[in-house]
Amino acid sequence: MSPRAACRLEGLGFNRVYDYVAGIADWKAAGLPVEGKGDGAQRVADAARNDIPACDIATSVGTARKLAFDSGWEECVVTDCDGVVVGRLRNEAWEADDALLVEEVMEGGPSTVRPDTLLEPLVRRMAERGTRLVLVTTPQGHLLGALLREEAERLVAGEPPEQIWQECDCCQGRWTVKTG
Repeated sequence: MSPRAACRLEGLGFNRVYDYVAGIADWKAAGLPVEGKGDGAQRVADAARNDIPACDIATSVGTARKLAFDSGWEECVVTDCDGVVVGRLRNEAWEADDALLVEEVMEGGPSTVRPDTLLEPLVRRMAERGTRLVLVTTPQGHLLGALLREEAERLVAGEPPEQIWQECDCCQGRWTVKTG
């Protein structure tokens, strides 16, 4: 909200008014819901999944492997103690000794995108580069989920999304896998 609008609301008697300095662009980039008319373009949030497994840097490779494979994924995202993405495990990392910590074998600093990124150009770039998956984070680097190119291509082609927005009593809401 603009400072003028905040001042006006305070003048009308509202006493809990906040000025979100980072602005609407940051709000959208964090994957938070917005109201009103948009441009109708598909965004990463329309196809991203929130069920990719994650572990912290102190997790053993064996535990991370079990977490990933048991949940049907070939990858596991590594986060720090604040939930910020610091790496990921895939391919050769799974060949490491079970007792090693993921911090020792992870790919550091993986590329990420924001949920408000236009979907079609991103899917095109992913196809050109042979990228199967890209991580979706807030502007501060907190994990929101993953975009699988195959699923995003179906959405761009007009198939219904695999995800739905789920309201939550304890948080701002989240994207979740559609069931049934």
